[in-house]
Amino acid sequence: MGVFVFLPLVLPLTAWPVARLAEQRLHPRTATRLLAAVAGVSAVCSTLCLGLLMIVGTAQLPGNPLPDSWSDPDVRAALPYDEIAGRAAIPALLAVLVSCGAAAWRRTRVRRRVVAALGGLPPRSVAVLPDRTPYAYALPGGPGRGRGQGRRPERERGRGPERGRGRGPEHGRARGPVRGRGHGPGRVVVSTGMLAGLASADRRALFAHERAHLAGRHHRHLLTVHLAARANPFLRPLRTAVSYTAERWADEEAAAEVGSRRSVARAIGRAALLAPPAPAAGLPALTGAGPVPRRVEALMRPAPAGRAWPPVGTAVGLAAWGAACGATVSALSSANSAVTLFLVLRGVASPV
Repeated sequence: MGVFVFLPLVLPLTAWPVARLAEQRLHPRTATRLLAAVAGVSAVCSTLCLGLLMIVGTAQLPGNPLPDSWSDPDVRAALPYDEIAGRAAIPALLAVLVSCGAAAWRRTRVRRRVVAALGGLPPRSVAVLPDRTPYAYALPGGPGRGRGQGRRPERERGRGPERGRGRGPEHGRARGPVRGRGHGPGRVVVSTGMLAGLASADRRALFAHERAHLAGRHHRHLLTVHLAARANPFLRPLRTAVSYTAERWADEEAAAEVGSRRSVARAIGRAALLAPPAPAAGLPALTGAGPVPRRVEALMRPAPAGRAWPPVGTAVGLAAWGAACGATVSALSSANSAVTLFLVLRGVASPV
């Protein structure tokens, strides 16, 4: 293994410049997918690295439950600074597992509360809650629900729930819930306090924004970077960047649906003024989500180019390829270390 076993722990140090370039230069859709993938791979690799270090460190402790052969000098020789790094990895890995477990449990609890609050409402795409507190968010669907409710017909895509003259937001509740492949329906949840503070055009933009969260399954990207930041603190810049690019992605989709970037920018500003400082639900939401002035400023400019991957000769292209290569190197380093340690442990356990 050598010093390469430590590589997955330090590669995430490059997250900050990569995140800054990606969120400023890439299309929000590309940036969200790239940064979430890099964060997920880096977090898994760094956790695997800690696990390998913990095996070596635990084997040196007296009274450990591991086989005696795992404390063989050949095992310790495979890891530089085994006495220090191995023992330091034990509390570090425990902290990672506890932190990620607590984050997953908290998210599950929030979702259950939201689902319980919607239990008495009809299973429609938009759920309006009688609450004076202004908020709106997208509730992703769960597996195995809404079997008979598919996606909206192709002819209806690209139109807001109240598209047309003289139609209000309540018409958006007549359509079936938005759902992803293999999942139950997702729903847009909005309070009467938010609807009361927005004009008709703003409501169209709001519903289009939240539907974009559901269609793009942004909750998966956000959960990935959130857990990745818990697993490795060096990945926190990626969590911040994806929280912004996911909102920008939904903004661009909403602007394309309603046909006006200025209308979406105005809706974002008005919703941010109405929304409380801390949203009640930890789910993707238009209200109070992301740096609103930057989002509004971006919508005042022309739509970003839809190129899926930037050219290599540009600065952002080099950053994107560097992030992808860094994640690949980290994964290969972790795999090499795991295989090497397995072979060493197998060799000392079954000597020829």
